[in-house]
Amino acid sequence: MSAHWASQLVLLPILLPLLCGSLLILVDERRHRLKIAINLGSALGLLLIAALLMRTTDTVDGHIAIHLAANWPAPFGIALVADRLSAVMLLLTSLLALASLIFSSSLWSRVGVHFHPLFQFLLMGINGAFLTGDIFNLFVFFEVMLAASYGLLLYSYNTPRIRAGMQYIAINLVCSFFFLIGVALIYSAAGTLNMADLAVQIRGLEAADRQLLEIGTAILAIAFLTKSAAWPFCFWLPTTYATASPPVAAMLVLMTKVGVYVLLRLWLLVFSADAAESSGFGGNAMLWCGLATLTFGSIGLLASQELGRMAAYSAIISSGTLLAAIGYGQPSLVGAALFYLISSTLAVAALLLLVELIERVRNPGAAMLALTMEAFAVEDAPGESAGVAIPAAMAFLGLSFVACALIITGLPPLSGFVAKFGLLHALLNTPQETVADGFADLSPLAWGLLALVIISGLVGIIALMRFGVRTFWAAGSTTVPRLQISEAAAVSSLLLLCVLITVQAAPVRAYLERTSEALHRPHLYVDRVLSAPATPHQEEHHP
Repeated sequence: MSAHWASQLVLLPILLPLLCGSLLILVDERRHRLKIAINLGSALGLLLIAALLMRTTDTVDGHIAIHLAANWPAPFGIALVADRLSAVMLLLTSLLALASLIFSSSLWSRVGVHFHPLFQFLLMGINGAFLTGDIFNLFVFFEVMLAASYGLLLYSYNTPRIRAGMQYIAINLVCSFFFLIGVALIYSAAGTLNMADLAVQIRGLEAADRQLLEIGTAILAIAFLTKSAAWPFCFWLPTTYATASPPVAAMLVLMTKVGVYVLLRLWLLVFSADAAESSGFGGNAMLWCGLATLTFGSIGLLASQELGRMAAYSAIISSGTLLAAIGYGQPSLVGAALFYLISSTLAVAALLLLVELIERVRNPGAAMLALTMEAFAVEDAPGESAGVAIPAAMAFLGLSFVACALIITGLPPLSGFVAKFGLLHALLNTPQETVADGFADLSPLAWGLLALVIISGLVGIIALMRFGVRTFWAAGSTTVPRLQISEAAAVSSLLLLCVLITVQAAPVRAYLERTSEALHRPHLYVDRVLSAPATPHQEEHHP
């Protein structure tokens, strides 16, 4: 693919949902089939674009596709940048979007207004955040994403959802305030907000400006740590996930990864080994924050009784693992963490889609009785049947729940095991000379991270097994649920993707290792962005 067409392709993940969202506003709400067709068509188009970008960027020299808005070269104009990491996140976004839309087509997209345009604007914001090479435009796409998520979270409202939604909106407004303060401080210190140019300017800053820039990035980090559900900023997430409608909750899982993506991108680019005195700035804090988040998520998961809150704390554990891996500062660990990011995001999203389907099975009275019997150590009466025949719907829900539990906890044979094995292997084979300057003495911390990864898996086994036994085994009489084909297809597709990356673990891991290596060579990104030429205009010749 030529450089010109690659640069135009970078614009499409933003332009396509913008146009489709604007079109969907004009379509009458009663024309539901047309709306879902447009929405699904857009998601399929985004999937194709992401696949093409992955192919374009995965070259020997790590090609980076760049679109210069208004034909202004960086750092003066707006640059949209696609590399391997951006392409992977775009692909993950489109896959989750497709699954969520398929799930919502039978019920959730019909119970209110403007679900489809809001969903497209959400995709526009997420894709823009993954593609922008400028911190201020990151703020713009961040706000577009949040504005759409506000409407989707309150969609088909009830009292718990409104309460959680108001909390979510208030927290994110505070995050936006911190974001703006951080952006202002960074610009006043470096005179630029282009990420590539910032990586260059930081090398020559005076001590006072360098300190101001570090303060600005620390304030900026608060916003993204909150969005990533890092401790102690994660108090909003369990209630929000547990009360959101299933397709919206699945997309919220991806939105936490936007914060992780920005931290990974910005820290490895700006505070690399080339950043002079600022090299490795924030590595210790991010590592300790990840460890604390892992601990908090494990405790919350063990204490939870509702499946929605269990999925929420599983997302917190995922964020903690990823933040600790970024703070650790080792390329091989980041590559393993990216595989874990894909696997955990798909599994937690599938579990959140299952929440409503499993609630159709559970008898609240039987669940309370099972909990009481467990608390007071009351045993079942002898001679009772050990189980009952499970109809096809029950079998599907039970097997899907088991698959989600295996992936989230990291048990074999699915992708969760491959991801956690990769993390542990990288931790146990750390070449000390590859650790970036400015990071802490990593030997004891490496063992602490290794232990917490294992303990979080054990905690997940206990919590999810306890829920599964109560729901599918010891709940007594249950109601056989009625499942729509679209609902079963959405959950199955996410789990089959986890099976696929398990079977194809070698090429997937190789691609992600190349992604990690490129991230740890930021000069490639900087040189490509700052040297991208503007397209020369063709002069008109008149006869």
